[in-house]
Amino acid sequence: MLPRNDLLQGTEHPKMLTRILDQAEQALKTWEVVQTDFLSPPEVVEVQARLARLTELQGVAWGGYPQAERQRFALARAELPLAPDPVDLTLLAISGNFLFDPATHRDFLGAILGTGIVREKVGDILVMGERGAQAIVIPAIAEFLQQSLTQVRTVPVKTEILPWAELRVREPRTKEITTVEASMRLDAVASAGFGMSRSKMGALIGTGDVRVNWKTVTQASYVVKPGDLVAIRGKGRLTIGEVTLTKKDRYRMQLTRYY
Repeated sequence: MLPRNDLLQGTEHPKMLTRILDQAEQALKTWEVVQTDFLSPPEVVEVQARLARLTELQGVAWGGYPQAERQRFALARAELPLAPDPVDLTLLAISGNFLFDPATHRDFLGAILGTGIVREKVGDILVMGERGAQAIVIPAIAEFLQQSLTQVRTVPVKTEILPWAELRVREPRTKEITTVEASMRLDAVASAGFGMSRSKMGALIGTGDVRVNWKTVTQASYVVKPGDLVAIRGKGRLTIGEVTLTKKDRYRMQLTRYY
């Protein structure tokens, strides 16, 4: 049996983690590979950290491409060899003419959930502009969506399974930023990286809209470090690169913003 109390202590996602531990115990008991539903980025980070404490279990996460935000885990005994692609995924094309009625990520997700599918069965959705979108889903729901997903906003769509060779991932736009700050406080670094006032950034932090390494941080005084990732809901991400001290003991840092 897994040390559940220790593994659940301090978790931000108790229901999710309890479900994962149930599946982990199933994998240990049956000597089979057990696959989870899709997890959000904060959930992925937490599961990876908790599973790292278990020598008898291995967990491999995959979402269809290296930068995927939402991922599934394959859970298995440490002794069990895993296939190169142990996580089952299906790529769907949601095709229609969106030239005169553009649809957003929210629109495509809303249309999928409107068929009765729950969020945990759906991975990343890649919007393709006026052509529609591609969606990564659990294979068990692919045929259902082919039949049931026929409209997004006012646009009729055709939903079909695609070979993975046709996956189209847009490389994120980046901006390199050099800034000098008096401290490594989250509000100071993030305001410089996202180009907004420190007071506005402090308000976003206070309302829980800012995450560091996918964990919500609500203290503006939180100290970040090189290698950290800062994400703001709806505004993209920021990574902290090299940090050096100036002659006046201020912090010169290299930041990369992803749009």
